[in-house]
Amino acid sequence: MASRHLARSIALQSLYEWDFLGKDPKKLDEIAKRNLTDLAKGLKDTDFVYELINGVKKHIDKIDKIISKAAPQWPLDQIGAVDRNVLRLGMYELLFGDKNAVPPKVAINEAIELAKAFGQESSGRFVNGVLGTIYKQISPLEEDQNLTESEDATQEDDKE
Repeated sequence: MASRHLARSIALQSLYEWDFLGKDPKKLDEIAKRNLTDLAKGLKDTDFVYELINGVKKHIDKIDKIISKAAPQWPLDQIGAVDRNVLRLGMYELLFGDKNAVPPKVAINEAIELAKAFGQESSGRFVNGVLGTIYKQISPLEEDQNLTESEDATQEDDKE
């Protein structure tokens, strides 16, 4: 299993347990540390696990609101715990992750693979649908932002 995929699996399992136990902010790092020791002894990129779980923890309110808007027929507490945490992980990478290191389509694909591996039969399709919907909504916004940044850079060049 590739290093980053294994790191995402550990992050997912840690988020799942953290969610199940009531989301005590103090417990997440402890859960991840135990999961890394028990499930991924040879994993070299452990920092990526902590980046993912702490990023989800930091932005969980915003992430959950976006998921709720993207899947209004599924209240967040009715989405299975695995799917809910796969979505949180995918959303973190889509919205807040380093797009150069993990392009959006890779983040979506990785989330789908996690959903298929750990979720129910329909989890992959569900995760694909929700993250695809969100990506379609943010993609034009990013293009507009990139265009604006390019225009700003051009204007700065013109001033010189």
